[in-house]
Amino acid sequence: MACDCKPVVGIIMGSESDMPAMEPCMKQLDEFGVPYEVKVASAHRKPEIVHEWASTAHERGIKVIVAAAGKAAHLGGVVAAFTPCPVITVPMKTSDLGGLDSLLSMVQMPSGVPVACVAINGAKNAAILAVQMIGTGCDDALQKIIDFKKAMAEA
Repeated sequence: MACDCKPVVGIIMGSESDMPAMEPCMKQLDEFGVPYEVKVASAHRKPEIVHEWASTAHERGIKVIVAAAGKAAHLGGVVAAFTPCPVITVPMKTSDLGGLDSLLSMVQMPSGVPVACVAINGAKNAAILAVQMIGTGCDDALQKIIDFKKAMAEA
C-alpha cells in the first residue's frame, strides 16, 4: 500500500486496560504497512469525545474503524451511529462472563446501524478484516491480503 502515513484505520477502545488485548490488531496493521490511529475513550464515561472522534473520522481519511469494548460493549454501536465508515467490533474478554456479554451486545445492533463483529479478543482478525475492506477499493491493500493468505497456505 502506498503509504503517505495518513491513518486509514481508526482504532478506539473503551479503556486503557484494553490495550494489551488490542496489540495484535496494531501489530498486524504494522505488518501490512497500514497506517492507523488509536484513541481511548469510553462510550459511557467520555461520550462527547467518542462523538467528536467518530463523527470526524471520515474527514480525517479513516476508511475503517475497529472498536474494542467489554461488558455492555456499547462503544462500537455508538461509533457506528456517528460515522459513515464501516465499524468492526472486538468484544473484550471479561471476568464476569468471559466476553460473552460483550459479544452478545455487539451483535444485537438495531436495524440501520450495523457493525461487523469478530471473535472475543479477536484483534488480529479485526485488522485483517479492516484491510480486506480497504482492499475492495485499493489494489495495494488487496495484494497485501492475497500475499498474506498465500503465506498462510504455504506455512
